[in-house]
Amino acid sequence: MTARGKTTRQAVEAAQFAKLRELLRALVPANAFYTRKLQAAGVTAEVGSLDEFRERVPFTTKQELAEDQLAHPPFGTNLTFPLERYTRLHQTSATTGTPLRWLDTPESWNWLLDGWVEVYRAAGVTADDRVFVAFSFGPFLGFWMGFEAAERLGCLCIPGGGLSSAARLRAIIENGAAVLCCTPSYALRLGEVAREEKLDLRASKVRLIIVAGEGGGSIPATRAAIAAAWNGARVFDHHGMTEVGPATFECPDRPCCLCVNESAYIAEVIKPATGKPVGEGQVGELVLTTLGRIGSPVLRYRTGDLVRPLLRDGRLLFEGGILGRADDVVIVRGVNLHPSAVENVIRAVPGVAEYRVEISQQHAMAEVKILVEPADDSADAAALARKVEHDLNAAFALRIPVSAVAKGTLQRAEMKAKRWMRI
Repeated sequence: MTARGKTTRQAVEAAQFAKLRELLRALVPANAFYTRKLQAAGVTAEVGSLDEFRERVPFTTKQELAEDQLAHPPFGTNLTFPLERYTRLHQTSATTGTPLRWLDTPESWNWLLDGWVEVYRAAGVTADDRVFVAFSFGPFLGFWMGFEAAERLGCLCIPGGGLSSAARLRAIIENGAAVLCCTPSYALRLGEVAREEKLDLRASKVRLIIVAGEGGGSIPATRAAIAAAWNGARVFDHHGMTEVGPATFECPDRPCCLCVNESAYIAEVIKPATGKPVGEGQVGELVLTTLGRIGSPVLRYRTGDLVRPLLRDGRLLFEGGILGRADDVVIVRGVNLHPSAVENVIRAVPGVAEYRVEISQQHAMAEVKILVEPADDSADAAALARKVEHDLNAAFALRIPVSAVAKGTLQRAEMKAKRWMRI
């Protein structure tokens, strides 16, 4: 790290430490959940440094929060204020485990929106843009944040809930949307529907697609496929969770790298098995502390997301974005298969509309096979499968059986796609 980088890093950590001390003072004794955890660890609000915080404060896990909500229904004890102060209820998407309910006060909600405004600004969105949010609005946090933050920025906001994919495409074109918010999978699905409906996306004004919910936004081949489907629109990645909010966004000067919003979060990267920090450039699990969500915070929350940390000019980056989930990595004949690496190979093969990875256990060993669906009925499906199998072998030195299925066989997703399945 350069001298300038060290100075920047020191300034970042000094600001984080000041906010952390304020947070801890607000939590004890008001927040029953964290008061118990901190007192059991012998930690007070007067913690002496960030290093001491990391060494002495225990991790928070999703299972722990779920058990607390079961023991103290319906919202648990991770609440810093009386219930009357809370005005928002959201819920996790249950990608893994039991859904969590999450409450926010107006102050905490404003803090979350400030983070999403930073995402838009980093992406180059201005008040002149029209933003289309391509989700059916439900209890999930990100949809509401994305919409309201765009409104706060002064954008014309266009809701896409309750519409078919074809109707959404027509609304995007007819209303002159310049920015589309959706998952990477759904951006590809909309492109597929446009071809089926013979809608020419050159008629759309979409110049920017902000994606989240999956790792595809930082996978080069997936980004290229989305851009190709949308007439060269720029793809901008972002990552967040209901439990933490909008924690990272694509570095404007480093595509396929995520920057941590370090004014709002303390980020750590640990070895999943030991909880010890990983070295720069090594893959580990992301741990986050929310510094401004006073009403329902998390301290040292194990997100389950795998990242590869880098420090550049004093900034913490994640090379390749979110690489997958800690519980999604499959070891096949001694080779670690990360979902993002597999997707990058498959999406680079022209003509693949969708795919699915099936994981089985044979003689105490994991095995995988992959199904691919061609984008065109007239395509040579067998040749497509052979090409994917060849490229996977070249990338991983591993033979992975690949079979083709008929067009329309594999499920499409509006939200997070579930492509890795245990059978």
